[in-house]
Amino acid sequence: MAKVLRCKDAGFDCAEEIRGQTEEEVLQKAAEHAKKVHNLEVTPGMAAQVRALIKDE
Repeated sequence: MAKVLRCKDAGFDCAEEIRGQTEEEVLQKAAEHAKKVHNLEVTPGMAAQVRALIKDE
């Protein structure tokens, strides 16, 4: 089952929806998005919080 993370669910005013087959894939794409778009480095603590926001699609 595919996974999805909505950037707005992490508290950003952003319509990006990040999809992947696994939580790890979504987290990797989310970290790339956070750096590129929001100029934010994802720490291990942040990754744990974001992992909780990933939903089954």
